[in-house]
Formats: sequence, structure tokens, C-alpha cells
Amino acid sequence: MRIKDKHGVQQFLSDYPGMALRPCRDDRTLMRGIFEFRAVPVNGSEICDQYELELEIPSSFPKALPKVKEVGGKIPRDGDFHVNYDNTLCLGSPLKLFKKVSECPTIAGYAAKCIVPYLYAVSYKLRHGGSFVFSELAHGKQGVLDDYLRLLDLRSPGEVLDALELLGIKRRIANKLACPCKCGERLGSCNYHNKLNQFRKLTSRSWFKSHHRMLGAGELL
Repeated sequence: MRIKDKHGVQQFLSDYPGMALRPCRDDRTLMRGIFEFRAVPVNGSEICDQYELELEIPSSFPKALPKVKEVGGKIPRDGDFHVNYDNTLCLGSPLKLFKKVSECPTIAGYAAKCIVPYLYAVSYKLRHGGSFVFSELAHGKQGVLDDYLRLLDLRSPGEVLDALELLGIKRRIANKLACPCKCGERLGSCNYHNKLNQFRKLTSRSWFKSHHRMLGAGELL
């Protein structure tokens, strides 16, 4: 229980009493139940709603992201509600989720910053139609790359892939290589290395290496 409390699981269960721990044979934490929320965005209307969710939390959280599934069949699987091919919910691009988690690295923080905004947008769309009320990414690889262009302050998908490749390499080696901003200097000689160093804090080199490989191959996330 010490490990689970480390990630704020007990606070999460207190905030969302409809959720409960489920048995798990490895070091993950598994929860399932009714996730009930109330949200009032700035200049938005209040929504109170509930969904049956399953949360799979890796032991390396917050350096690895939870998987969230809606298991009650309330969210349509028609391509317009950002449900992935494996039935996990697409709550945002991975790097954006890591940044949000870094601001409050607990399961309760993840729920408040990542799960609730997505479910609010789903509930609003189900009730009123139209697009998601918050920013909506394109599906798959294209949406992720578009978001990374903004997050990384770069200009092309090729530059994004170069940046991710550098993040998957030890810093002292990456600093000797060409900067992805195409300034013509080594990364270590360009101020851009400060931005990449901020992203290095979010997760592991192995995650960046795997993510770079998946995006480069065009695989779904």
C-alpha cells in the first residue's frame, strides 16, 4: 500500500468514491468503477456526469502514463470521440499529458487535469453536438505531430522527429549533434537545448526512443 499511497491513490479514491481497487497480478495498480465528476470551465456551463472507467496505473507513474478505458459503452466508438484502437481514451498527445502530470504528479492530479476535461468535452458533445469544446487534435500520428510542433516550438514534422531522437540519447552525446531547430549549430551551443532539457525531466530516454520509433514508422499511439 505504501507504493499506491506514493502516487496519491487513496486521495483519488476519496475524490471519486465510485472507483475501487481491483486485483492485479503484477506491480501495476488497477481501478474500476463509476467515475463521477462535476466541472465548470471558465466561461462554460456546468456539467455533472458519470462514466464507468478502468484505470491501469504503471508502477513507474508519473514517468509513465496511465491507461484509461471507458467500459460502460457510453462513449460512441464512431471515430468522433477520440477512443483509440485498443479502447483506451485519447486524452491528449503524450507529451502534453506528461507536462500536465508534472504539474501535479498524483493520480488525483492526473484525473483533474487529464481525465475530467476529456469527459467534460465528451458529455458536452453528447448533449449539444458539434466539435469538442476544447482544442481537438487530428486522429493518430498527424494530430500528435501537430501538437508537438507547438509544444517544441518547431516548424516541421522532420524537426519534431529529430528532437525526439535527441531526447532518446544521453544528454552529453545529444549536445554534440545538430540542433533540431536547424540553426546550424550543435544542440549544446544553441539555447534550444534548454527547452529539450525541460522535456527530459518528464520521462525516460527509453520512452522517447520508443516514441520516436513509433512516430517515425507512423504507428498508432
